[in-house]
Amino acid sequence: MKKKALISVSDKNGLLELARALVENDVEILSTGGTAHYLRQHHLPICEVADYTGFPEIMQGRVKTLQPKIHGGILGRLPEDTSIMQRLAIDPIDYVIVNLYPFKETIAKEGCTLEDAIENIDIGGPTLIRAAAKNRQRVTVLVDPTDYTVLIEALSQKKTVSDDMRAQLSAKAFAHTADYDATIAAYFSKDNTFPSTLRLTLQQTQMLRYGENSHQQAGLYSIDHKSDTLASSALLQGKALSYNNLADSDAAWACLVALGSDKKACVIVKHANPCGAAKATTLIEAYQKAYACDPTSAFGGILAFNDTLTETLAQTILAQQFVEVILAPHFEEKALTLLQQKPNIRCLQVALDDQRPTYELKAISGGYLVQTTDNIVLSESTLKVVTKLTPTEQQWQDLKFAWCVAKYVKSNAIVYAHHEHTLGIGAGQMSRIDSARIAVLKAADAHLSLEGAVMASDAFFPFSDSLESAHAAGIRAIIQPGGALRDEAIIARANELELAMVFTGIRHFKH
Repeated sequence: MKKKALISVSDKNGLLELARALVENDVEILSTGGTAHYLRQHHLPICEVADYTGFPEIMQGRVKTLQPKIHGGILGRLPEDTSIMQRLAIDPIDYVIVNLYPFKETIAKEGCTLEDAIENIDIGGPTLIRAAAKNRQRVTVLVDPTDYTVLIEALSQKKTVSDDMRAQLSAKAFAHTADYDATIAAYFSKDNTFPSTLRLTLQQTQMLRYGENSHQQAGLYSIDHKSDTLASSALLQGKALSYNNLADSDAAWACLVALGSDKKACVIVKHANPCGAAKATTLIEAYQKAYACDPTSAFGGILAFNDTLTETLAQTILAQQFVEVILAPHFEEKALTLLQQKPNIRCLQVALDDQRPTYELKAISGGYLVQTTDNIVLSESTLKVVTKLTPTEQQWQDLKFAWCVAKYVKSNAIVYAHHEHTLGIGAGQMSRIDSARIAVLKAADAHLSLEGAVMASDAFFPFSDSLESAHAAGIRAIIQPGGALRDEAIIARANELELAMVFTGIRHFKH
């Protein structure tokens, strides 16, 4: 008896080569609808499923393969089911080559309607795939055109696909249908921010050399196949990215995008914290001001720019520091040629419209904490001057800049800034006063004066000590959320020190 292959695909890539290999090896092809038409156009002999089963396609093709002769042929176990299969004229089906209606691609299209989405929910396809994957001891299931070579090579050598390979293909098939179902479930649950079951569909982009440390395994998974996100960005030059490179690059890019595009901007990140950020009229000026904030920490850091990286800027960076990753929306060819002299420097091209996921996840023992992304933008209407002194126009500009940077600094976070560039950053301390003191020390180490600068705090001040430390260093205006039990005392002390202070009503803890 001839072996049989059932083929029903929406993605025709690689299909002709596979189908020809099947025919050359005397494998009978069963097919349906568009796939059958496509193969016939290329003069390949096929048997329509309807002819094989004796039952026509019905309901505009929505019912084609949901039939006992098809599923019996896939699920039949030999030799134990041989007698029932012979009695009912069910032939074994040895190969199932199926991929599914393009649901994900359909819902990504602008103007996609509910009817469009529903029409692209595949029913028969997942059933075929799951049946074949379940009977992996006998049936080879292929859901990805890149795997067609496995079957082509086996046929060319007159061999069967190995047990191990069928098991791997089976696992991939179950993952394929799971991803498909999860995408559909997420689409119909999109108006429910916290559904009872949270399903995430992630596609592996690459395996990484290791995780945060060399003994940890790690991989990069993307939400979708869009090329304008960090997870799927173009590595223009340099060695492969590491887990830490990507985590730090994400921190730098998020802060950079938040700073806006009204001016040229640069953000430098080291170990997930900004160690320098600036806005200026040119990228070189922005870079130099960001670098000046903490040259020691900038060594081996991540540099992010909101405009084209030029040859001149590349020369400036190389002359001044060692860098792990440079991110920008565009790179001049001459800049890339220059940077190729340093093969360890990675250059990542990323679109400026940073796309934050709806959810953020943090693993804990036995589960995950899930929260919506902290994407609140500071609103003029919520800002409240609580002191006798009102910030000057320059102070207002600096306060907003410092507040934006503080959002991306690990708590407790303190940022000192002047003329839209950071002067000192205190991050990740157990007490706010320590962060305030560290930020002063950082400015002193960099030989930067804090006289007339502003201060941003990611959360309220429980005591006045941080204000007093900042005031002694030269700070003249403060922005903070407010909301402490001792707010009135804090405001009174700010008035005594002749500080201008603004409450935002918003906290930005980052753990």
